[in-house]
Amino acid sequence: MHAATFFDGVEWREGVVEFVDGHLRLRDAVPASGAPRLDGVIVGGFTDHHVHLQLIEHGVLAESRLGRVVDLGGNPEALRLITVPEPVSVHFAGGFLTTPGGYPSDRGWAPEGSVREIADAAAAADAVAEMADAGATCIKVTSNSAAGPVLTDDLFRTIVRLASARRLPVVAHAEGAGEARRVVGLGAARLAHAPFTERLDDDEIARQAASASWISTLAIHDDPERAIAIDNVRRFRTAGGSVLYGTDLGNGPMPVDLNPHEVAALREAGLDDAALLQTLAPVDPREPHSALLLIPGGTPSSADPLDARPLTPADLKV
Repeated sequence: MHAATFFDGVEWREGVVEFVDGHLRLRDAVPASGAPRLDGVIVGGFTDHHVHLQLIEHGVLAESRLGRVVDLGGNPEALRLITVPEPVSVHFAGGFLTTPGGYPSDRGWAPEGSVREIADAAAAADAVAEMADAGATCIKVTSNSAAGPVLTDDLFRTIVRLASARRLPVVAHAEGAGEARRVVGLGAARLAHAPFTERLDDDEIARQAASASWISTLAIHDDPERAIAIDNVRRFRTAGGSVLYGTDLGNGPMPVDLNPHEVAALREAGLDDAALLQTLAPVDPREPHSALLLIPGGTPSSADPLDARPLTPADLKV
């Protein structure tokens, strides 16, 4: 038994870690007097809030430091059948909901059966019901005016209303002048990418900080889009906005793991260790199937997630 400091996904706590029946387990408990203390802190697997499982070798996730992934666009039936070995849990939005001819209906990378073209309210109702019945935990809507037509305001609001009735938040891909402002104003609860088309003014930043969260995906961009996105995130965070770590995994070559380029970009946007850990949303390590990751030498005030590695029985040797 070792005393251990761990992050439960919200705050730092104290507990004990033991090797029991061939498995390492973490639990809330007061360590015995004189028990040794683990050198470092424990976290669960991190969350990537924007992945595309059909575009990667998803079985490799089990060997990564990720404990939870959110797929934001794919064939709902294929996603429903994807199994990733523990400790990774999979959540998904299902198909891309877009206007007829809208992004990404003309993209070769879009998996077969992944796009639903929404022409009217009836099509919107069918699509939202299909995704919900497949097990979606959110609804993905694309609004990319730089690539083609986008949904009307009325249809976008209709999708938000239908999704809300199913208790599913709408996550929007917003690209093109004014699109980030428009979709959040129409009820999108989350942006799939921190705004990168244009620098939002401070009043708009404040409005979005009060009503929506942003998934980072900063490292997929080159300048000037990268610089624009980082500046927007820095001011969004200052205004109290919630930023979630996401990489758009599957969009070009990148590690099927915690991405150091995305972490570096978040640091550049002003997220320190404590804020960065909240953004990475690690799974509670007390959960039965959670990974236990050790950040050697880390403390609650200074714990670099890039140093995280699996906890091993050797770490408990005195």
